[in-house]
Amino acid sequence: MKTTIQPAEGTPLVYQCALPLSRQTLTFVAGLLRTHLKKIGSRWRKLPPGKIALIVLATLRHDHRLAGMAGGNGVSASTISRWTWEIIALLAARAPRLDRALAAISRQGGEVVLLDGTLIPTRRRSGPANRKNYNGKHKKHGLLFLALTDEAGNLIWISPARRGAASEIRAARQDHLADRLRTAGLGALADLGFTGLDPDPEDPVIITGYKSTRTSKTTPAQRQANQALSAARAPVEHGFSDLKHWRILTRLRLDPGKATAVLRALLVLTRQHTTR
Repeated sequence: MKTTIQPAEGTPLVYQCALPLSRQTLTFVAGLLRTHLKKIGSRWRKLPPGKIALIVLATLRHDHRLAGMAGGNGVSASTISRWTWEIIALLAARAPRLDRALAAISRQGGEVVLLDGTLIPTRRRSGPANRKNYNGKHKKHGLLFLALTDEAGNLIWISPARRGAASEIRAARQDHLADRLRTAGLGALADLGFTGLDPDPEDPVIITGYKSTRTSKTTPAQRQANQALSAARAPVEHGFSDLKHWRILTRLRLDPGKATAVLRALLVLTRQHTTR
């Protein structure tokens, strides 16, 4: 006897949705997948590489559920998951590392980069991991990561994801940002959260502005300098905005250990799709 498993509600309804990405981005991802399939000797897939690339891009851009994408394309949810992680790994491998990203900016004649950090929301963790991933500043659970952009706001590098309770300045110290910037001959503009990051205050490569305290208020000249620094740093927010257009980052529902690969893959896609 042949048993056919069908949804209880009957044949699922399928709808179309626009994907706000360029055809060049789709061609780029499909080309990576074709090269990978040829390299590993895979002779057959349920769908062609172009269609697989489109499904994965839609999953990342719109944060569609895997079961929903599977039902509309005649495959299983596990197949969609396998395709997604396969392409994420291919993209993440192309993400620039810190030294190479800084060297590229230096070769192009750049003098400064823009530094900032942000929190990617995640589900609340259970057990001992609960408090480690809770960020007191944002009052939510998440993962912290740093990013560098050029002066126009184009993303050039993303740090590994860290637990939400970590501070931005501690993460920057772990990545040795000050030393690597000095080696590359570049400076960085950052907010007051990175004050004290540069170990050489006499010849700093990281400019953070002036901080006001209870006993020492900023002077009018210092406040004017802070305003000029904020204006120069404004493009970094455009870089974060471009990255967060990928709605999978609205709330990550995956193993935090895989978050770094996802962020690096999205960095490559953002650089491919958006350039100022």
